[in-house]
Amino acid sequence: MELVRIERFYLGCLAHASYAVVSEGVAAIIDPQRDVDLYLAAAAQGGWRIEHIIETHLHADFVSGHLELPERTGARIYLGAGSGADFPHHAVEDGDEIRFGCCRMRFLQTPGHTLESVCVVMTDEGQPDRPPTVFTGDTLFVGDVGRPDLSPTHTPQQLAAMLYRSLHEKLLTLPEATEIFPAHGAGSLCGRQMSSESSSTIGKQRQSNYALLARTEEEFVSLLTDNLPARPEYFAREVDLNRRGAAPLAQLPPLVPLPPREVLRRQEQGAVVVDTRPAMEFAVAHVPGSIHIALTGQYASWAARVLGLDTRIIITGEDAEHVRESQVRLARVGIENVAGYVEDGVAGWIQSGLELDYIPQITVQDFAELRQKEDVRVLDVREGGELSTGVIDGSIWIPLGELQARAGELERDKLVVVHCKGGYRSSIATSLLRRAGFRDVANLTGGFDAWQIAWNSGAMSATA
Repeated sequence: MELVRIERFYLGCLAHASYAVVSEGVAAIIDPQRDVDLYLAAAAQGGWRIEHIIETHLHADFVSGHLELPERTGARIYLGAGSGADFPHHAVEDGDEIRFGCCRMRFLQTPGHTLESVCVVMTDEGQPDRPPTVFTGDTLFVGDVGRPDLSPTHTPQQLAAMLYRSLHEKLLTLPEATEIFPAHGAGSLCGRQMSSESSSTIGKQRQSNYALLARTEEEFVSLLTDNLPARPEYFAREVDLNRRGAAPLAQLPPLVPLPPREVLRRQEQGAVVVDTRPAMEFAVAHVPGSIHIALTGQYASWAARVLGLDTRIIITGEDAEHVRESQVRLARVGIENVAGYVEDGVAGWIQSGLELDYIPQITVQDFAELRQKEDVRVLDVREGGELSTGVIDGSIWIPLGELQARAGELERDKLVVVHCKGGYRSSIATSLLRRAGFRDVANLTGGFDAWQIAWNSGAMSATA
């Protein structure tokens, strides 16, 4: 008999996991995403009431639905003491508990990722032999720990030291069989080496998590803070928004179609066209000056990093549903200044007789031959942790998140062939370079993965 049930909700575009813990018709929602209808639908289908909303910390990489859920359910919000949150909530400390049905949820204060971070230890009192479960937020991930640079008052070294003590004095004292459920998975900006696995155990992480293998606090602090990737600029804004609480998504205005010439006029006034179609469709034909961020990948996260939260945006999409989904995903990270969408998309642009742009795509085989004939620049926009898998000889490394600030390091009179791991980020990069005035830009199709496969198969010569 299942006395306590855990339901996981995973949002791939933000690598974000939230949870419902249910017992005897009552539920607690942990780290909810902004569009809360999925929790309400699950509650209606399962016949349970949402009475508790738990935030493990004030999130920096997405907008939470913690304010709308209580407004629609009457639930109580729980957040770690010292958060400074403006909305009504219960500030929890070590040992505070929530009980409903057979479920007992005990809070642990685990500062380090943020000062107010908490983890939640869940015990099924109806099954005393069942190991406890701990919801670790951004304190402990599968394969990683939270980044320690989100405080305006503490240095990364100070936060890392706090995190070390939170892990070793609290989480690692739990039984080895304790299952952990973190708030993020692979691809999140809140860590560097997260696994794609949805859960693990304290024992497994003790043996395999690189951060937990540090032998001393000093080694741990150095491990986390040396070569720490730059914190995205929008993170601080996101925390402030979550501290206040975001408005319901239903309050977003409906998007309006904008005729092509009106789009052109607004571009001249500073608006940015964001093309959300697949990479090949963008490459073949797009509105000049567009930034390409495909809806199929981590769209919202990259939009926030590349555009910030205040840029006026006009969307190019495949259809009305595609455009609406784009708007919702942008709102999940707090981007709400969306003016509308290109009426009838690229087809409408063509019918208006306006000029289109395109970006060449080049296969690894053609690229290898081209390098032997011409002086080509290779730009690698992967993250630093990915370089251990190999690099293309002679490439220039600028992570995508730094490209706009560092584009001046590239030569404008040379062909720049851009690659990432598989092609998603490099397509974004080529659009940023084209917008910055680089005319000779090409995207390496299949990215480094395709290059490595061709190299290992002997399809390219040693001089390539």
